[in-house]
This record gives sequence, C-alpha cells and structure tokens, in this order.
Amino acid sequence: MLAGSSAAAQAPASVPELLSSAAPPARPTDFLSPAFHRQRRELLRARLPPQGVAVVFAAPVRNRANDVNYVYHQNPDFYYLTGYDEPYAVLLLFKEPRTVAGQAGVTEALFTQPRDPAREQWTGRRRGAADAKTQLALQFTADNREFAAAGIKWADFDHLLFTDLPTDTRDDQTNAADLHSLVATFRQQAGVPADYNPTLGEHESVIRRYGVRNDKAVAEYLATQLKENPALAGTPLVKDYLAATTATAREAAIAAHPPGRFDGGALGESLDELRAIKTPEELALLRRAIRISAQGQREVMKLLRPEMGEMDVQGLHEYVYRRYGAEFQGYPSIVGGGANACILHYETDDRQHLDNDLVLMDCGAEYHGYSADVTRTVPPSGRFSPEQRQIYELVLAAQEAGFAACRPGAAFDAPNKATQDVITAGLQKLNIIKKKDEMRRYYPHGASHYLGLDVHDRGSYGPLQAGNVITVEPGIYIPAGSPCDPKWWNIGVRIEDDALITATGYENLSAEAPRTVADIEKLMAEPSALEGFMLPDLK
Repeated sequence: MLAGSSAAAQAPASVPELLSSAAPPARPTDFLSPAFHRQRRELLRARLPPQGVAVVFAAPVRNRANDVNYVYHQNPDFYYLTGYDEPYAVLLLFKEPRTVAGQAGVTEALFTQPRDPAREQWTGRRRGAADAKTQLALQFTADNREFAAAGIKWADFDHLLFTDLPTDTRDDQTNAADLHSLVATFRQQAGVPADYNPTLGEHESVIRRYGVRNDKAVAEYLATQLKENPALAGTPLVKDYLAATTATAREAAIAAHPPGRFDGGALGESLDELRAIKTPEELALLRRAIRISAQGQREVMKLLRPEMGEMDVQGLHEYVYRRYGAEFQGYPSIVGGGANACILHYETDDRQHLDNDLVLMDCGAEYHGYSADVTRTVPPSGRFSPEQRQIYELVLAAQEAGFAACRPGAAFDAPNKATQDVITAGLQKLNIIKKKDEMRRYYPHGASHYLGLDVHDRGSYGPLQAGNVITVEPGIYIPAGSPCDPKWWNIGVRIEDDALITATGYENLSAEAPRTVADIEKLMAEPSALEGFMLPDLK
C-alpha cells in the first residue's frame, strides 16, 4: 500500500484534471435504474405525514486500523432511495414542496461530497452534485458543504422522521462537511434535543407496531432489552405498556404515548413495508446473487477433500463469487468443520484439516448490493457416515416442512413453527432429547428472515406476501459434552435456501445447489472446473 495514501494533501499539487474530465471505464449495466430509485422516493414521500420531512444519512466510513478504512458500504436505505454509493451525504424528502438554497418547489434534496481531483487520484472517482443530479435523476442536488447554509426552515416541520442519527463517526478536522458535521448541523438547526435517544425510539416503534397483535413476541423482545438496559423500564411508554394486562389496556397505553415531533420509528416502518416486497428489477439482482452462491456451493462440493482446511473452502466460494461478477460477500463467510459447525456465526475459518467431519458452509454473494444466503453441510470424503446422515435427513425433512408453510397469507413464523415440530419429533425419536422443550438446546435460532439489500433485510414480519424473499434454514447443532450419546457430538447441520413467496406458494431460488444426500454424494463424485488448481509450497 502506498505511503500517504490516506491523505490527499500528500498528493502532488499539480494533479491533472484527468479523473474529473475523462469518461470513466464502462461499468456493468444491470444496476438498479434511476427510475427505480425515483419511484421508491415517491412511494416513501407519499407515506410521510403532513408537514413532514424524512432525513436519511449515508453510512459512516469505517476505520479498520490507523489510516486504513474498510471498503465503503452504503447505508442500504440510502442506496434504495438514491442509488448513490459514496459517503458524506444526506437525503431530504419533503411532504410538501419547500425552498432549498433559494430554489422553490423542492420535494427531494441530496447533498453529496464534491469533486476533488487530488483526492480522486488516491481514492477513486466521485460523482459530485451535478452528475448525481443527471445520472441518478434527482430533482435537487448540491455540494454537502452547502447543507448548513441551505436555508431549510426546520421549525416549519411538524414531523421530522429519520431511521438513525449516526453517532459512530470520526470528526475529520480537514473536512467541514463529513458525516460527523452533517449530523451535527442537522441536530443543531432542527433543534434535536441533546438527550434524544434514537434507540428508545426503535423500542417504542416495536411496541406501537406489534404491541397489540403480537404482544407475546413484544414481551419477549422487551425482556431481552431490559436485561441490557434496565433503565428502559422507567420510560413512559414502556412502563405503561408493561403494566397493561389486557389487549384493551395495551392499546390504550400505546395511544397515550404517540410519537413526538422527532420520530425515530415511523420512517423505518414505511421502509420495512416497501423493502419487504421485491420489484422485478430487484428480483433480477437477487436471482443473480443467489445463483452465483449456489454455483459456489456446487464447485466447492466437487472439489472438497478431507485434507483441505476451512480457509481453502472459504476462498473457493469467494473466488467463484468474484468470477461471476459479485462485488462482495453479503456477510462474513461461515465455514465450520465438526465442532466449529456447532457455532452459529463462526467466522474464524482457520481449521487446517477437515478430515471427515461435516463442514457447514453458510456463504452468500452480494451482487450490486443484493445478498444471497445459502447454506449447505457436506462430508469432505463425499460420503455421509450413518450418524451424520440421520441428523442431516432430519434437518432436510424439517426444511421441507418449512417450505410447505411458505404461502401468501401465512404467518411469518409459520415456516419456523413447522421446522420446530419436525425437529422436536425427530430428536425425540433419536433419543437425543426426552422432552419437547429441550429442542431449543439443539435448534436455538429461527428458520426465516427477509433477504435483500441486507442479508437480514427490512420487513414488516406480518403475514407473508407475494414478493417477499425469505430464508428457510433449519439446523441441528450438537456440541461435545451435550447430554446425549457421544456418537452425535460435534455434528452440526444447517440447510438454508432462499424462497420467493409467489401468488400460489413459493419458488426455491437456490435450488441449483443440491440438498438431498443422494444428490450431494453424486455431485461430490464429479470433477470440478477448478480441479488441478494447485499453488506451489512456500518453503
């Protein structure tokens, strides 16, 4: 890495304007269209209350160490609404037209980082406000340095809605319009109280949305939050809600504490509802990400050997992703053999020899922002042992039951309950558990979550609807020392697929990755396209 690469000030003073004036090399043409993002903004703006404004900030730049940052990843909400993938930006959506920087009739305004040839030579091209306006089809754009002087009359708004006010930001003293400064400007000009607690707003939003129709789940949610923050019990809405013992009383408690002028929950609710239903344009990208991930599973199955290590397997998956044009992984790859397969989000991936312990591969490509989430569990030798096969086929039967519950109108939790029933009965039959309530020891997670721009995507968690994309991912994990026959120890199995809810049922989008024992063992006997790819030893 070049010395001084973190500071454009160290670049030569005579940097040519090449990056600013020359046309950039061609990029893929299948990104979401400006029309998609414009439609999303209009749909969200239509949901704003009268005299309302939505404020959405770009994601912070994350520091890895010293002067090295992580590869930038945009706030998915921000990307969904704009297509803008750079930092130091803020989007405003107005319910009624407003005057911004002297321009009347503005309903949407994006403030972006400016062009800077010296910095762009070090860290890459920027759109700038002018290109953002034309390329992303935005009504009003301006340099982020103009945000503070844009003349927005914040006092005229009855409702200021936001999903987050980033606090984990670095204050770059050389950048007067970094994210830290943009947030500070908004808080100061809009009069956000210094003690405003966005996290409390999230908790209150959960109560308002689900507190009557799903009170048991909300009670469990609040119990978990109270363990981490006991002071939460003293806040007015939480206190009154917890004291209510009937549906009528709970409804009254919620009605008595409406959102205030500064609302950290309502915007997230609207985005949950919008992002839960995937458009055809989104589904095209999701299908691509999922097919790439399924192909990674296939190639690794064909190449897998007992002498390989977890890092080998991880690297092979991620090579396939890049080879098919996926820019990133949707999340850190989980590759766990044997005991490591019993750690749900194991990310170390450094076991050097898999031997013939089952290897759990929970990996997903991210293609143009959309993430897959596909898990397969296979034996490195190509053959399941009797015990491995019994646990595997139990998980597979549970997944089939989960799929059968995937239909529009079903409760979001229906696939999860179906998988739990099958796994409970199966573990009892294998004499691994005695009582039904012991099932959670070996199956401690849910079977489904939404999938999209986030691997755990936004969604309403109401009844399933056509256009939802969810996972179906039952699992059984039996670590050493479990109160069962040791022959089961260190067997961890998860099978995860990505299901599109259709008008009549579901479509398994990741079906190209084999799931049955017979199909897995057959594929693992085939040669891989990567066969013979060997690097020399480093002596």
